[in-house]
Amino acid sequence: MEKYKTKEMNLENMATKKKAGFIEKFLIKADRAIDDGIKKADKILDDAVDFGGMAAGQAKKTSFELRQKAEKEGELLKKKGMAKLNEGVLAAKNVKTSVEQDLQTLEKLGKLKKSGIITEKEFQEKKKKILARI
Repeated sequence: MEKYKTKEMNLENMATKKKAGFIEKFLIKADRAIDDGIKKADKILDDAVDFGGMAAGQAKKTSFELRQKAEKEGELLKKKGMAKLNEGVLAAKNVKTSVEQDLQTLEKLGKLKKSGIITEKEFQEKKKKILARI
């Protein structure tokens, strides 16, 4: 009977050793899988950081280019605005001169009418044209 118990204990020890070996192998595989997962996650994170850096660099470059373009367009608009303003000032000066000239022409026409060089009808036609411009 004692022999039988010893064999039984040996079988139990072997089964325990087999279970222990299986668990150890399982744990080793699990550790490897975890390590592989961590390595893959680290690689993905590194790629994401690189991509973020590239995106930030591209955004900075684009921002710089857009700022330069906006500054150039702003300068161009300023120049165009000044040119239009100068045109307006010149036109206003010309209108004043034109009005003065037209009034002088009307005076001359009046004198020509008084002296009989032009008729009342001719005077009225010229007067309408001149007043239409003013």
